[in-house]
Amino acid sequence: MTPIYVLTKKEYVQMFRDFKVIWLPLAFMFLGATQPVVTYYLPTILAALGGNQGITIDPSMLQQDGAQVMAATLGSQFDQLGIMIIVIAMMGIIQSDKANGMLDFILTRPVKVGSYIGGKLFSNFSFVAISVTFGYIVSYVYVNFLFNNISFLDMILAIVFYQLWVLFMISFTSMVSTIFNGQGVIALISIVCLFIFKIISGLHPIIDLLNPAGMSQHAMMVLITGSVDSHLYGNMLITFIWISLTVTISHYWISEKKYHKD
Repeated sequence: MTPIYVLTKKEYVQMFRDFKVIWLPLAFMFLGATQPVVTYYLPTILAALGGNQGITIDPSMLQQDGAQVMAATLGSQFDQLGIMIIVIAMMGIIQSDKANGMLDFILTRPVKVGSYIGGKLFSNFSFVAISVTFGYIVSYVYVNFLFNNISFLDMILAIVFYQLWVLFMISFTSMVSTIFNGQGVIALISIVCLFIFKIISGLHPIIDLLNPAGMSQHAMMVLITGSVDSHLYGNMLITFIWISLTVTISHYWISEKKYHKD
């Protein structure tokens, strides 16, 4: 067995012990159901709460098609609460090994730093990607039931594009978890930085090209328009460069033993 296989297996076992295999998919399934259900039943909810006197509902909101609601699931639910959930789930990805001495122990074995980081990223990304996909499928089912059918190909393309943004979120949080020791600090820095990436997306085409959160924009656009933006491949390449940069910084920090135990 290769070191990366052993480390990946260790991560999966730890996810079972932490019950992540239960609460993380459930959290994203809840987020996926929330957007279409709330959008569809909002007038009924307002009426049940005492009428809609003084409240004006934008008529266009009630006429949204399924593609717009699916895009809102990615842009509103997954890119807001979803970011916080991913960061909270991943903030101890390296920090916990530093704190309990496991990282020092692993590095005394014939394990390369690259294998250690690779095992961490592969196991955690594969698990988060599956959780996000579960939530996305739940949203797709509700949208097709409450609104109208969405092109299956567009739905697949959108989640593929979005998963690249998810991979960046995990690699970035891993880098922060490598550099800093306190989980509160790690969560704060990661959430603030990822929100900044998300907030500035859509401001200018050049910013979108350089911004890894632009992949989320491309996912929403392919759902709404059914076509791929011309800047997609450039944004995809630059997002891979961002991911490589975060992994390189993590590798350097661990190789040079610049981390400190609590």
